[in-house]
Amino acid sequence: MRIARWTQGAARADGFVIDDAVVPFPDGLTVAEVLARGLADARDLHERALAAEGTPLAEVTLVSPVSPASVRDFVAFEEHVEGVSAGVEGKSDVPPEWHQAPTFYFTNPHTVHGTGHELRPPVTDRLDFELELAAVIGAAPGVGESNLTAGEAKAVIFGYTIMNDWSARDLQAREMKVRLGPAKGKDFGTVLGPWIVTADELEQHLDEDGFLRVRAEVRVNSALVGEDLVSNMGWPFPELVAYASRNSRVVPGDVLGSGTVGNGGCLGELWGRNQSLTPPPLREGDVVTMSIEGIGEISNRVGAAVPAPALPPARPRPRDRRR
Repeated sequence: MRIARWTQGAARADGFVIDDAVVPFPDGLTVAEVLARGLADARDLHERALAAEGTPLAEVTLVSPVSPASVRDFVAFEEHVEGVSAGVEGKSDVPPEWHQAPTFYFTNPHTVHGTGHELRPPVTDRLDFELELAAVIGAAPGVGESNLTAGEAKAVIFGYTIMNDWSARDLQAREMKVRLGPAKGKDFGTVLGPWIVTADELEQHLDEDGFLRVRAEVRVNSALVGEDLVSNMGWPFPELVAYASRNSRVVPGDVLGSGTVGNGGCLGELWGRNQSLTPPPLREGDVVTMSIEGIGEISNRVGAAVPAPALPPARPRPRDRRR
């Protein structure tokens, strides 16, 4: 099953993509409500939707298939860490801590867009993309939200979507020197889409260790820049979800990105390996297209940068202890 959200003129709708058409959910349900009901209920809804008349995909505009409750973004590809660290530190370095647990950061759920949306980045000299696969969480009968086992975590993975974690590498580099972040180097834009493909549709691509052996590619202005297999992750998705739930919660509508695939999944990795800005950073007018086997394709154009109001630097202040 493919689940999407779309606009047609001033109207918005949520539903299924069936063949080359979109069909609204029965009973006026939303994606959020369907995720909260779980995959079994979604199958029943799909059976009911098959008899309904759809609208051709060409006549609607797809938006992000989910308004995330939260977005966690992992760094699960060792090859990506190797390449990026070469640019930051001058040599490839994968710290032992990377192997110990699947690290992630939280990004902004309020700047999530769909395929076709024109990105309006901040002022940056090093605009980059990041090609990722993301899991979308749904409900599962009898499964809680905290301290999940990998088996329980697999049950709450409703489906998968493509994720582009746009990055302003110069802004990000400043933030990381403060030993906190990333923040403004990342939170201006994330793309999810084109739709959610339910987890059962991708079962055929699982290898014997539970990794999704699907091909991921990214192109800039139609030229292939990066390609990898998602199965090159350090941890399969259920283990990422289980770790996210540790002493915390994962809830329907949460999105968990795999982190950037290796072998050119972002420009930052290639800059590190090449020890130069080759290929060049993204510029206005560039079109970034990502595809993942079994999911589909997203494509977004880079628009003009949006200047932000200036802020003064920190003021030196006396360290008084009393007033």
